[in-house]
Amino acid sequence: MSSQTDYLGKILIVDDNPHNLKVLYTYLKQAGFEVLVAEDGYGGLEVVKNSQPELILLDVMMPGIDGFEVCRRLKESKHNQNIPIIFLTALSETVSKVEGFKVGGVDYITQPTENEEVVARVKTHLMLNRLRLQLQQQNADLQAEIERRQQIERELNSSRNSLQKNNDSLEETVTERT
Repeated sequence: MSSQTDYLGKILIVDDNPHNLKVLYTYLKQAGFEVLVAEDGYGGLEVVKNSQPELILLDVMMPGIDGFEVCRRLKESKHNQNIPIIFLTALSETVSKVEGFKVGGVDYITQPTENEEVVARVKTHLMLNRLRLQLQQQNADLQAEIERRQQIERELNSSRNSLQKNNDSLEETVTERT
């Protein structure tokens, strides 16, 4: 296992079951993650607002607002829409899983969980999200470079046209004088 000093990422667990919270918190913390917790959907939204986790493990069935609604609200915000959300639930129905993917979840783990599976999925989705964000940044950088080069090309063409006009004018003057 990793030591506590190895930082793998900031994870938020949102679950109304204290036992599930404790088990997941302990295992993820031991694996080297910074772990935040919330005991309901509203608390989860507040933690996201204040702490910006890199990934969320989100229980589907909670009092107040369920995990699907929490996910919908997070995905509506441009600031939060890139946070991967893995749903946790005792439900194994396909309808629930499809709903989770429709609202923006990236994965689904049925409880009770296997700790190694949770860590493997968390690491995989963190890596995929980091690579996706890196690719977006590289694309933005490339687009900016393309725009910069197009601007330089326009300026060069404008300079060439101006030089050509001056050259033509000079040739006319020379022709007239000779």
